[in-house]
Amino acid sequence: MSQVRQSHDPSIKKMKIAIASTDQKLTAKVDQRFGRCPYFLIVNTKDQKLEILKNTAVRASRGVGISAAQLITDQKVQAIIAGNFGPNAIRVLQTSGIKLFTASQSTSIDKAISQLKKGNLKQVTADTI
Repeated sequence: MSQVRQSHDPSIKKMKIAIASTDQKLTAKVDQRFGRCPYFLIVNTKDQKLEILKNTAVRASRGVGISAAQLITDQKVQAIIAGNFGPNAIRVLQTSGIKLFTASQSTSIDKAISQLKKGNLKQVTADTI
């Protein structure tokens, strides 16, 4: 069972966030599969700078969550938003000090960022699949 709690961290308004995305646009949906999402959109909430990162781990047959988590840690983000996280990915991300948040499959990237800034996304501390 995953542990979930609301986030009210004011530092979120000034951090680099990665979001598992179904496409390369801010209007795309949050991908529900952290390790298998096609893209990560990386947003700096301080200046709204956007980077698009292709998930090179998506086609691997094994170890996708760990590979995707390493890709994200290399980007020096402070938080990640996805629909679900597996146990191996969570372990790598948490060891790197990255905060993990979940958003529903109907949530767009721009809405997820807004919800995170307002403290309306759930922070997870254990796998969600």
